[in-house]
Amino acid sequence: MVILGLTGSIGMGKSTAAAMFRMLGVPVHDADATVHKLTGPGGKAVAAIEAAFPGVVKDGAVDRQALGKAVFEKPPELRKLESILHPLVRQQQNRFLRSAANRRARLVVLDIPLLFETGGDQFCDAVAVVSAPESLQRIRVLSRPGMTEDKFRSILAQQVPDAEKRRRADFIIPTGRGKRPSLQSIRRLIKVAETLPATHWPPKGPPRRTAKR
Repeated sequence: MVILGLTGSIGMGKSTAAAMFRMLGVPVHDADATVHKLTGPGGKAVAAIEAAFPGVVKDGAVDRQALGKAVFEKPPELRKLESILHPLVRQQQNRFLRSAANRRARLVVLDIPLLFETGGDQFCDAVAVVSAPESLQRIRVLSRPGMTEDKFRSILAQQVPDAEKRRRADFIIPTGRGKRPSLQSIRRLIKVAETLPATHWPPKGPPRRTAKR
């Protein structure tokens, strides 16, 4: 089973690309959705987050706005949060991989926004990066409710630059020319990715990337 990491900077169209993989029959694990479940009502991360950041839990769920204020531009606090969330996300990810393997999936996608930043690419056979022109990225992001220039710059500062992501990618999915070209690119990508050697599942020792294609 080939494991494809899917990533991209904020506003580049990763969620749309992930939806296209699903539409084409490829199982996708959404790391962001997993975090929402872990921090939602009854989530496994709620108690630990409340202990680490008192006051951010309301009605049994993490108040994302309050948590954001607690870690915004505070690297030590952000690392503390990541130390809580990342192991739990990894557990859910491995359950997804086991389930997909049992269903004999040829290719799966791990949709991880901070794939390179967290070293998640080590667990993938290849990586696909979604990318669009910087001007379009800015328009998309600043149109989001509650987004500001300062917040946008802070988010970008925490992410590997788009140019570096593209340099490290095995595949690049363009998202700046409309959905049809993106879908065509993903169709071609799937055909190639399914032929790659699968070296990461089942796990065998330390994680390693296959050679770049």
